[in-house]
Amino acid sequence: QLQPVESGGGLVQPGGSLRLSCAASGVTLDNYAIGWFRQAPGKEREGVSCISHRRPSTVYADSVKGRFTISRDSAKNTVYLQMNSLKPEDTAVYYCAANPGGVGYNYWGQGTQVTVSS
Repeated sequence: QLQPVESGGGLVQPGGSLRLSCAASGVTLDNYAIGWFRQAPGKEREGVSCISHRRPSTVYADSVKGRFTISRDSAKNTVYLQMNSLKPEDTAVYYCAANPGGVGYNYWGQGTQVTVSS
């Protein structure tokens, strides 16, 4: 059973950077499309970015384009979300999820808190 594990969240000032990691043991993440999602208090969960598993294609929400970058490190079996120029509105719990292909994001991590505040 795939169980993604997120890490790298924390408190950062506006304009700062964080790098989130999504890892899994015993399963090769290269075989899955990986998505990053976030949910702020009182708001619905929204998609932030995703990376395909067959071709190196990526997608970003308009709100993070040019600031966030998703990438894979196959050797470390990890997917990263590099977040730069962070804004207070980026504050949320960030989740990574895995999609084996054609069936949706079935496997979710527990989330990591990102707080952007001065």
